[in-house]
Amino acid sequence: MSLASTILLLVTLQRLGELVLSRYNTSRLLARGAIEVGAGHYPLVVSVHAAWLIALWIWGRDQDLILPALAGFIVLQGLRLWILVTLGPRWTTRIIVLPGEPLVASGPYRYLAHPNYAVVAGEIALLPLALHLPLLALIFTALNAAVLAIRIRTETHALSATSGRLARPIQ
Repeated sequence: MSLASTILLLVTLQRLGELVLSRYNTSRLLARGAIEVGAGHYPLVVSVHAAWLIALWIWGRDQDLILPALAGFIVLQGLRLWILVTLGPRWTTRIIVLPGEPLVASGPYRYLAHPNYAVVAGEIALLPLALHLPLLALIFTALNAAVLAIRIRTETHALSATSGRLARPIQ
């Protein structure tokens, strides 16, 4: 198995594990009275990310690696973990709002309103670049930007409507 295939396998397993964690957290949040917002665009999000992974497997599995781009991708994994730890049981891949709960404003949320989307945007560009696939990086960066435009608008509106404002700290 090539190093590229090993990396793609790890990323695929990571994403599948995150879907399991998301489903678990979502069901627990819904049981506490949370509501899902923007469910209509969720299949589009999943489709873009699945197509990205499939394209990487098709064209990238036997590529040599560009180490600086791979290093950037690895750094983003640390930021991804920081986001997961910061949100804890409130982390999901869906937009789930828990009315009356203060918004998380600690960890990376002290610096950015949507650090998770910044990390995903970086990942979608850097992993194809690490695999010598600049056209895939460009195509999926554009597709992801279109999906994020919908998602961030929906999430910002939902969080503003439920909490009254966008940044109330949880310590």
